[in-house]
Amino acid sequence: MSCCSPENNCSGSATPLGEAVAGVTTVYKVKGMTCGHCETAVTKEVSAVPGVSGVTVDVATGLVTVTTTDEPDDARIADAVDEAGYELTGRAVNLSAH
Repeated sequence: MSCCSPENNCSGSATPLGEAVAGVTTVYKVKGMTCGHCETAVTKEVSAVPGVSGVTVDVATGLVTVTTTDEPDDARIADAVDEAGYELTGRAVNLSAH
C-alpha cells in the first residue's frame, strides 16, 4: 500500500537528513515507496526503533540504509517499515564489499 495516489502524487515532502552517523550500516530493500511522503514515513518509523542512529531512504531505488549502534534487529526494522505502510523484502546485497 502506498501513501500516494495512482498518479504518484502526494501532499508530503522529504525531510533532509543531517551528517552521517558512525555505527553498523545495513541496507534494506523496501517495496511500495514512490515519493517524498513515503521517504518521510519510513524515516520516522525506522528512526524510532531502539538502537537506530541514522536512516537514509532512496525512494528511486527502494533502498533504506539504517545505521545502528550494534547489529540491527531485522524483525524490528521490518515491523517499523510495515507500520509506515510498506514492505521490507530483505537486506540488499552489498555490492561495494569485495
